[in-house]
Amino acid sequence: MTRKKIRDIRHEELIVAALNATHKQGFHAVTMSEIAAEIGATAASINYYFGSKDQLMFETMRHLLRILRATHKQYLEFAFHPKDRLLAIFDAHFDPKFFTPQHCSFWVQFWSVAPYSAHLERLHRINQSRVKSHFHAELAPLVPAPFCETMRRILQSYLDGVWLSVAQSDREMDPQHARQEARVLIELVLSKEFGGSI
Repeated sequence: MTRKKIRDIRHEELIVAALNATHKQGFHAVTMSEIAAEIGATAASINYYFGSKDQLMFETMRHLLRILRATHKQYLEFAFHPKDRLLAIFDAHFDPKFFTPQHCSFWVQFWSVAPYSAHLERLHRINQSRVKSHFHAELAPLVPAPFCETMRRILQSYLDGVWLSVAQSDREMDPQHARQEARVLIELVLSKEFGGSI
């Protein structure tokens, strides 16, 4: 088994620190010193390993996206029906190792500022395209083409809304309940809109 390099370990530690500090202080308000203090380091360590706070935030979101992709892939391994593949999107987003207060807080705050940053906006566009593509691919066998985009908007709005409410501490963290709600929503919307033919 290959041992991790010190640089890789420090990267991971600072990314976790960024998640925790942003959850406490806010994306804009948090300083490099506050992030570094989470692991007993100094702001200079962020400059050394990432070059800037902006780049640390960029890499932190890439870290979350890697977790999400890996988790989604795991759920897809057991999804043998189009509706199961659709549910896998929600199962991945609401998986306990990914659906945490720190992740929700960072996720919502990052995407809210990304469109206004030239550096972060590219990641924003890539993620938007990825999510839209996943939803359309799984909805295509389930929904008549004219309704596909509308359905995607409905389901994605629910997904985004849960993450937003958790980030704002308006909703208690319960991954299993969130996944159950997603199942109810999918069953309800599909059956009502298309006469129970799914």
